[in-house]
Amino acid sequence: MIKRICIFCSSSDKINNIHFEAAEKVAFELIKAGYVIVCGGGSHGLMGKIIETAVKNGGYVTGVIPEFMRTVEWDSKELSELVVVEDMRERKKRMIENVDAVIALAGGCGTLDELMEVITLKRLGQFTKPVIILNTNGFYNHLKKLFAKMIDENFLNRQAVDMWKFVDNPEQILDAIESSAPWSSDAITFAVV
Repeated sequence: MIKRICIFCSSSDKINNIHFEAAEKVAFELIKAGYVIVCGGGSHGLMGKIIETAVKNGGYVTGVIPEFMRTVEWDSKELSELVVVEDMRERKKRMIENVDAVIALAGGCGTLDELMEVITLKRLGQFTKPVIILNTNGFYNHLKKLFAKMIDENFLNRQAVDMWKFVDNPEQILDAIESSAPWSSDAITFAVV
């Protein structure tokens, strides 16, 4: 059975090199473990580094990109497979179809949008797989605090903490996936606080 991992991450080339090093390690660890990677398909930033590293090490990467991005040549030419979709909504949907887990690396508003959508779907029982957030150099510390505040102030119930796992380095990702708490497709029955 093919194992598939979706990665959400930045398309910026101007970020701190520590994030590129983390992306390279993530891609290498996943390919070494036999995973197929699904990502946004862009040639820049952490997406580009994930694709380059995975393919260089014999891995298979599926990129999902909207047509309007492809027209400005944002798509990577190194991808094993390119899926072109109509818009961003379809891209997010296709990226998480039939995956075994989602990993969020550092990123901007697009990455945050993708991550929040998958957590929302998980809260409603529409997505049940592990969600791992790589907190390289404390990038997601404020998000971790915001989640805690949401729980403390009853915007999320206490069970919400089982929807995601924060890890500090790429070498922890596979263990985090394997040790993630099971999540029910009936989660909508306990989603309301």
